[in-house]
Amino acid sequence: MDSRLFHFVKKEFIQFFRDRRMLAVAMLAPILQIIFLGYVASTDIKHVSTAVLDQDKTSYSRTYLQSFKNSGYFNINYYLSDQNQIADLLDEGKVKLVINIPHGFGRKIARYEASDVQAIIDGSNASTAATIQNYINQINFTNSNLLLQKKLAHFGLSAYNFDFIDINSRIWYNPELKSVNYMVPAIFALILMLSSMLLTTVAIVKEKENGTMEMLIVTPLKPYEIILGKLIPFIMISFIDIALIFLVATIWFSVPMKGSIGLLFLLGGIFISTGLGLGVFISTISQTQRQAIMISSFIMMPSFILSGFVFPIANMPKFIQFLTNFIPMRYFLSIVRGLFLKGIGLNYLWPDVWPLIVFGVVILTLSIIRFKKKIG
Repeated sequence: MDSRLFHFVKKEFIQFFRDRRMLAVAMLAPILQIIFLGYVASTDIKHVSTAVLDQDKTSYSRTYLQSFKNSGYFNINYYLSDQNQIADLLDEGKVKLVINIPHGFGRKIARYEASDVQAIIDGSNASTAATIQNYINQINFTNSNLLLQKKLAHFGLSAYNFDFIDINSRIWYNPELKSVNYMVPAIFALILMLSSMLLTTVAIVKEKENGTMEMLIVTPLKPYEIILGKLIPFIMISFIDIALIFLVATIWFSVPMKGSIGLLFLLGGIFISTGLGLGVFISTISQTQRQAIMISSFIMMPSFILSGFVFPIANMPKFIQFLTNFIPMRYFLSIVRGLFLKGIGLNYLWPDVWPLIVFGVVILTLSIIRFKKKIG
């Protein structure tokens, strides 16, 4: 690195660390974002507000309701005395589930007969309702299995005599089925893309707003030195962000890192080049920081929706699936999830790595060419 470029990069670092707002955005914001989003993005549903109408009021009905409490998924906040109260609680959004136990429930159970229980679920959020339904099915299966064993024992039989098919299930990669283990690596990619793109965009546009860009153009610095001087600090800052986000993901959220940390940084650097390239491009078409932020938001929204961050790409229409091939974050999401959860190597990740390299090289090259024309 020649002396002019070295001193220019040094100047950029000094200027960056003097700007407390930019420093907060670069260092503090990614940490806060992954902490907040890590909790918000979890699809695990617990402490479901529940109301109970126990018309039986027997030890059997109380035992059945206790199984809902013990599951950890449901909080029984309301005990009803009349069916007319059900609609009001659901309409007001105070409960997501109402359990209605009819008269005679305990008598039928004591006779080892089937008994109906009504579960009324707020279905306004289809995903939440489906999860609640699955929880209820699990609880009912456990209760029914216990009753079956008692009934068979009553007749001197064992339930194990009837297990003709024994299924031994093993869950790989995420044995505890924690959604946070799946979502936090995705948030890792989202924040990295957002921070690398926004930092570059705002820094360059700020120079244009302050009129210092014109001053740089008339200095002895060559166009490529101006570009490198602007990009090198943010490349290094982005790598610091990778380290900070990685530490929060693995220490704060206890997400297992089964793959190579070095490979994560290497492929993260390739992904950073895409964000930096987009940042340079946005800076060439924006005159103010407000415009730059609006354009960045316009780019980030499709990346968020079409990358498979939340919605599986396989469930999208064929035409939309085709469009996702042009979303760089799609490939990095697959990479970080593969590294964190599966611990796979480059030979398995290569189908996602080479498109990411192509996008990074193309976007960064075209953006630099456009930037050179603007300052040339």
